[in-house]
Amino acid sequence: RDDDDINDVASMAGVNLNEESARIMATNSDLVGTQMQSCKDEPFLAAIPLHKRILETAKKLGITDVPAEVVTFISHATQSRLRTVIEKVTVITQHRMESYKDDEWYEQATDVRSQLKFFEQLERLEKQRKDEQEREILLKAAKSRSRQEDPEQARLKQKAKEMQQQELAQMRQRDANLTALAAIGPRKKRKLDAPGLLTIGGEGVGLCAGSQAGLGTGSPRQYPRQKITRVNLRDFIFYMEQERDMSHSLLLYRALLK
Repeated sequence: RDDDDINDVASMAGVNLNEESARIMATNSDLVGTQMQSCKDEPFLAAIPLHKRILETAKKLGITDVPAEVVTFISHATQSRLRTVIEKVTVITQHRMESYKDDEWYEQATDVRSQLKFFEQLERLEKQRKDEQEREILLKAAKSRSRQEDPEQARLKQKAKEMQQQELAQMRQRDANLTALAAIGPRKKRKLDAPGLLTIGGEGVGLCAGSQAGLGTGSPRQYPRQKITRVNLRDFIFYMEQERDMSHSLLLYRALLK
């Protein structure tokens, strides 16, 4: 009775059950007769050291027996957690490496690098001014001809003498370097864009046109460069600050102290 009702409803809807069954069998013909079996469950972490570590922690809580399924579950949980952390930190690193200089929808408001360079230049000028003042004091002390010299005056004279000797040694070293560079001659730049030269790992490898069998042309083959995402400590600190479970952890404070 139920089959008749189904046939009546299918016929009212304009569906032929025999044709649909034949179509399904034809579509999934490669799956018919196949035997499905599960893959071997391999733990992410070493089972024996992990089991030993779990037992040490469980004994403190009064648990003496830990099944192997628990070890496997914790190993898979560690793998899943580590995969999640790596994915999130990778996204953070990719956002940091993005450049918006050529994007017409963004306008630069501040330039921190230029500001830091300006402050470094100010510090350099201030240090240079102090060095010049100290040099003038030392030169004055060296030129003084007083008969009765106090120990401070003698110390300044000795320091001025050492400073003059150091400046003379630096001048001689600079002249020797310039003479050596002039004797060597100008450095020749290596031609990396020459025909038949392929760059692999930063080294040039020459290719002869006759050795390229089947290519027909002597043009160098361009290999796609693999993009490497480098995660630094700052990216990981930013990730821990955004995570609710790690924003007040001891690991975050230790990372901030480095």
